[in-house]
Amino acid sequence: MLISPPELVKQFEEVLSGKPEVDSFVKIFPGVSHGWTVRYELDEAAAVTVAGEAHQDMLAWFTKHIK
Repeated sequence: MLISPPELVKQFEEVLSGKPEVDSFVKIFPGVSHGWTVRYELDEAAAVTVAGEAHQDMLAWFTKHIK
């Protein structure tokens, strides 16, 4: 599995924020694995919480850009 270190993600964010014509959003959820928003254990409270947060972010993006 390929993981982008937080420093590299920060560089992506800086590049995107320098382009006002591109609406961007960067958010890091530390300590999660690939596919974590749809494959998590319901008895793991932290996983449920961050997955719910990510789902809300996704819905907000769709509402903003697809509505």
